[in-house]
Amino acid sequence: MGRGTVRFQVHTARDALPVADAQIDVYTPDSRHLYHLQTDGSGNTDAVFLDAPDKDTTMYPGGEAYSKYNITVKRNGYIAQKINGVEILDTIDSTQPIELHPEYTGAPLEETIDIPDNALKQDYYDNGRSPHDAPRQRVLHQVFIPQYITVHLGAPASNAQNVYVPFKEYIKNVAASEIYATWPVASLEANILAQISLALNRVYTEWYRVQGRNFDITNSTQFDQYYKPGQTIPNNISVIVERIFNRFIRRTGHREPLFASYCNGTTATCSGMSQWGTVSLANNGYSYLQILRRYYGNEIIIDQTNNIQGVTPSWPGYTLTPGATGSNVTRMQTYLNRISTNYPLIPKINPPNGVYGASTTAAVRVFQQVFNLPVTGNINQETWNKISFIYLAVTKLAELGSEGQRIGIGTTPPTEIIRRGSRGARVIQLQFLLNAIGMFYNTIPPVLEDAFFEANTENAVRAFQRQFGLNPDGIVGPATWRKLYEVYHGLDFGPGGTGDLPAYPGVPLRVGSYGPFVEFIQTCLNFLSTKYPGIPRVAVDGLYGTATAMQVMAFQKEFGLLPDGVIGPATWDAIMSAYSAAGGPVVPQPPPIEPPILPPPPPPIIPAYPRTPLRPGSSGNNVRVLQEALNRLSIKFPAIPKLTPDGAFGPITRSAVVAAQRALGLVTDGIVGPITWNAVMNAAAQG
Repeated sequence: MGRGTVRFQVHTARDALPVADAQIDVYTPDSRHLYHLQTDGSGNTDAVFLDAPDKDTTMYPGGEAYSKYNITVKRNGYIAQKINGVEILDTIDSTQPIELHPEYTGAPLEETIDIPDNALKQDYYDNGRSPHDAPRQRVLHQVFIPQYITVHLGAPASNAQNVYVPFKEYIKNVAASEIYATWPVASLEANILAQISLALNRVYTEWYRVQGRNFDITNSTQFDQYYKPGQTIPNNISVIVERIFNRFIRRTGHREPLFASYCNGTTATCSGMSQWGTVSLANNGYSYLQILRRYYGNEIIIDQTNNIQGVTPSWPGYTLTPGATGSNVTRMQTYLNRISTNYPLIPKINPPNGVYGASTTAAVRVFQQVFNLPVTGNINQETWNKISFIYLAVTKLAELGSEGQRIGIGTTPPTEIIRRGSRGARVIQLQFLLNAIGMFYNTIPPVLEDAFFEANTENAVRAFQRQFGLNPDGIVGPATWRKLYEVYHGLDFGPGGTGDLPAYPGVPLRVGSYGPFVEFIQTCLNFLSTKYPGIPRVAVDGLYGTATAMQVMAFQKEFGLLPDGVIGPATWDAIMSAYSAAGGPVVPQPPPIEPPILPPPPPPIIPAYPRTPLRPGSSGNNVRVLQEALNRLSIKFPAIPKLTPDGAFGPITRSAVVAAQRALGLVTDGIVGPITWNAVMNAAAQG
């Protein structure tokens, strides 16, 4: 008999907020009580020891491998949770992620998660993860690592639930669900690279999206790979994934990630990799690359991409260590200070001066401990990406918490009915509520707050309705409005404001604006320019001219916002948050009145649809107008490739049209009919 350890980590969806003071009890399968634990301010408990079968049983098929335990989780304001089947492996330190959901009227008293056995212990036929019916493939412009992946919890045609999961957490879950963490490192790396490549191939080819399905991959081993909600994550698997999540297998001469088919090699055999076979090869001295070439051929290579959607900015390419200086250090100090508002165990860095000293090292070490990274005190690529990811999550929550007041949703829900095709203020209100609630429920995908009720908004509405027991018709009527308001007003966004700094004035600041609010922003950005050399200084004169617009755009680029030079609510909050986190001095604040600004510009003239569809082979002025609009839209949606406005509808123009249709929630057929024309022109005009 051996033993392993596990600690429990309690958060809201997408690791957005820790849940402190949660009460966790650990039981054996026969209900014998073992431990009572409580989460700290970062949502974590201490690690506890639990018995497990000897490690040797994980090295051959049919071995006992691991032991199972049950837990209960309780916290005031949240639905109680029971998790059955927490897996413990001998010699392995693990983390049990727990996602709690806020209470609401009609909610169950307790949610139960039953974790199935590891795929290696199931008697299944996986057919090598190869679909029976091959749809027409469509490939994206370039390989990227998605920040999130949408997983369908069943076979492709089943009426199962979708979950929206951070990509790295998805890979960790799949690895923990399909192999044993006790295997040799080379075996683990080979299997994880195959799992990453298979998932990226599904994303890159849009395998399911081109079939009209609203997910990227399934958890059916007959078609894809095993994802188990609630799965216990071994820490060594977590470390490997954090290190190699942006690497993938491809064949020489091919751009796309390899669809790395694999099977267990015992109850199922296939033309791809044998999972059990990797153990024997690793024990015989094979490296992970030699193992992969043994199964997929010598022409494969391991590629890497730093195109990670949603994580900004890019890692500078070198590890930050004590003694380092410069804007990259300042950025990480600023991010850590903001994160510490929601994760109070992380000490503040005061001041964030761009010098990597003792206080920065201490903050980094606590951050790494909180998020299960090797505790080195250095910021390598894994730590950089995790800090960036958590920073985006907590700042988004801060915007949601404050935006709810600004858009004036009040306490009385609307009664009007909106549905696909609707547009305007009510749709923005709906999209805001869906995004806010989605930070607590990973079944609800995010939507673009663009005032257009299109396919992506309808999918999110259906997901919300399914989550809360409503008829999933995608139509927002009185009952759905009431539930949206009830759930939203029951959410606890936790700390995360900007202290005594002024709230967004209620109207956007842009070129032509003037007054004390403009002067205040110029002062804040000038201070930030001392920390971030990419942000230029301007004269503090209260006049929003071209120089101020360029300053704002530089800030927006630095902090991953749409660089349009306009200060709306999100940009205002980001400036306030960055200024506060960077230790900005108290400055005279504008009076509590709206700033005088020029009237908004007249609505742009939208070019009329040319009456006939534009498609490959079309040419002329209408194609040129389309290309120019797509170029403007590409600023907001970088996946849309830049075009030469030559009036010729060729393959690159078609790729841009498909990317725009995808971004706007339209049918991605590459043909510009009236719906696509009007959507592109309206979106391009809005900036």
